[in-house]
Amino acid sequence: MTSLFHRMPVELTAVSSPDLQAVALGGTLYTPANRPDLVKDVLRQRDLGCVSMVLCLEDSIPDADVARAEENVVATLSDLAARDEDLPLLFVRVRTPEQMLSVTRRAGSATGVLTGFVIPKFDNETGTGAAFIAALHTIQAELGLDGRSDGKDYGAVPGPASAGTKRLRLMPILESPAVIHLETRAAALTNVYTLLAANRKDILSVRIGATDMSSAFGLRRSRDLTIYDVNVVAGVIGDIVNVLGRPEGGFVISGPVWEHYSNTERVLRPQLRVTPFAGLQEQQLRQRIMTANLDTLIREIELDLANGLLGKTVIHPTHVALVHAMSVVSHEEYLDALAIAGNVNGGAAASPYGNKMNEMKPHQAWARRTLLRADAFGVSAANVTFVDLLEASMA
Repeated sequence: MTSLFHRMPVELTAVSSPDLQAVALGGTLYTPANRPDLVKDVLRQRDLGCVSMVLCLEDSIPDADVARAEENVVATLSDLAARDEDLPLLFVRVRTPEQMLSVTRRAGSATGVLTGFVIPKFDNETGTGAAFIAALHTIQAELGLDGRSDGKDYGAVPGPASAGTKRLRLMPILESPAVIHLETRAAALTNVYTLLAANRKDILSVRIGATDMSSAFGLRRSRDLTIYDVNVVAGVIGDIVNVLGRPEGGFVISGPVWEHYSNTERVLRPQLRVTPFAGLQEQQLRQRIMTANLDTLIREIELDLANGLLGKTVIHPTHVALVHAMSVVSHEEYLDALAIAGNVNGGAAASPYGNKMNEMKPHQAWARRTLLRADAFGVSAANVTFVDLLEASMA
């Protein structure tokens, strides 16, 4: 595996800098909190390379099963805390601030295995966003998980702690009607930004609820289409990036969920060109990708990156490694970023690969973002293509 990399990713822990954690989330795997053996699920996905997981108490759980799922989460956190093992960055998606407080109080000190909480339908119009943040502050104060060192490394991917502190953080999901509907969107997003910016130390990243966005218009995309082919949803994503994803004072925003995983009959042509898959083994890989309908997912990840989104919500374990492979910085991108970063005197120059013009001032923010992604996912070797990374990830 190391032969694929010009530069390996830096090591990550639960107390690494929040900037690195937010970028390094990768394919964030959601799992329903009512599954019978969550501990085994978490440890299995850790061993398969999953960096971030969400135990979901919201839409994936029938209303009648919420109480049992809450008990399951509490028992899972207690079990994981007792094991004192390396874990993925672990989150719980809750329904209400009251549920968030209830679950963590029942879990007690075992809440320390969490990195934070995922908050659905977050906005600043109804007061729910502020209520979730207030609940987080209460939990942080009660459990001492407010950024002070408790002397214990709760784990994640093995590696050194960069800060030596533990703080619970939120990942709000933007999916409420006020954010979706055109007539209220600008004000709603501005109000969300104001609230998040005032509590920046409590926010890890912002997530996009594309399923609820599509539902608001009675739509659901097929596995042949990316979310960017659904114009009304693509417009909302663009506005979210415009308001919350600016280089100055913005937040890391993750790509929306990819909800398909089974093989079905195709309607549209495959999204992957034949040319990069030259050899027999590569051709077989391409066939596997198309058979599983993963070529559209690959295209959507590329469009996420092009639109300023990092990482992705996934609901099937096989998608995690693919998201990570597509997040690796290419050797060409890395050399461009190194040539640009910190060169604030302006001007332009041919790129190190001699195939484009690098403008020093306009590309500064891109260069900084690319170098942070290189820390999180590494840099591919000069002769390594995305096909090689996909092949390794799907081995």
